[in-house]
Amino acid sequence: MTKDYGSNAPLSYNKYLRVADLIGLQDCLSDPKHHDELLFITIHQAYELWFKQILHEIDAAITLMNEDRLTAAARAMRRVVEIEKLLVNQIHLLETMTPISFLAFRDQLNPASGFQSMQFREIEFASGLKHQNLLNEFREDEFAQPRLQQRFDAPSLGDTFFAALQQRGFDAPASDDSIGEEERRKRHGKRTQAVLEILTHFEERNEEFQVAEALLEHDEYFALWRSHHIKMVERMVGTKRGTGGSEGVGYLQTTLDKKFFPELWEARTHLDTKHGEAGCPFAGEATKPAEAPAEPEKTKKAPPKPVAKSKRVQTNERLGRRSRSTRGGGDKLKQERLLRA
Repeated sequence: MTKDYGSNAPLSYNKYLRVADLIGLQDCLSDPKHHDELLFITIHQAYELWFKQILHEIDAAITLMNEDRLTAAARAMRRVVEIEKLLVNQIHLLETMTPISFLAFRDQLNPASGFQSMQFREIEFASGLKHQNLLNEFREDEFAQPRLQQRFDAPSLGDTFFAALQQRGFDAPASDDSIGEEERRKRHGKRTQAVLEILTHFEERNEEFQVAEALLEHDEYFALWRSHHIKMVERMVGTKRGTGGSEGVGYLQTTLDKKFFPELWEARTHLDTKHGEAGCPFAGEATKPAEAPAEPEKTKKAPPKPVAKSKRVQTNERLGRRSRSTRGGGDKLKQERLLRA
């Protein structure tokens, strides 16, 4: 490497990544500064960067499903899942703090709270978990409210997935909160049935299957993150109220049963190896086991004809019988002589 390497370069690693700006964003509030506060800030800023990437991939997956490019959409969602695996593990870095160390600067965080994470709510809305009361929490936030409103109004991952299934011949009607409860249940059942067809005939419907599985994993790992987060909070502060005024662990536990794609989970309950015998629209020739070819009829063979023996063979057989008879008589004479002696 020469001495002039990188000199006067129009672009460098630090310039491209804006490292100087990045490492200047961790402003600790504790006074005197507490050692563990930097860890706390760094982890949560890293979360927000990964949330940005997750939203980028979700947007890509929605676009790709709208274009009927399901294989590419599944790949985008697989990347989301890999990021979420990393985020689950990242939680445990916070557990390297002792509870008393965290309490040393926790009070200075009031009233800020993870509950206020705009991008976290964007992920929930984009994944189909939309609640008006959560949107209302950001009505005073000039930066967050327009973004969240756009996510709230836009079709979710689930909406787009079932629309793509409709285009491919499945009866998977859209969810609509404006219709009656009975009609909503019917539509939910049809969407669940569509997923059931995919799970049953996953080889014939492999593209749809891959997207469905990637969405399910996204749902699963997001729920796992919630679970690990609750245990970390409980380990650090017990059942204290959250810094934003929430019930803390009590509130977080109410989020554990939330699902992005309930139809994907429910279909497993109805899965049956005998499925297809009563009205399955995809149980055609491609899904039936091939019949074994009929065996050709066997030709009956005539019994073998007896082989005529030659005169020589017949003579030899008579001589053999006579020789055995003579040997038998000679043995008897020998026995009588021995008895007389």
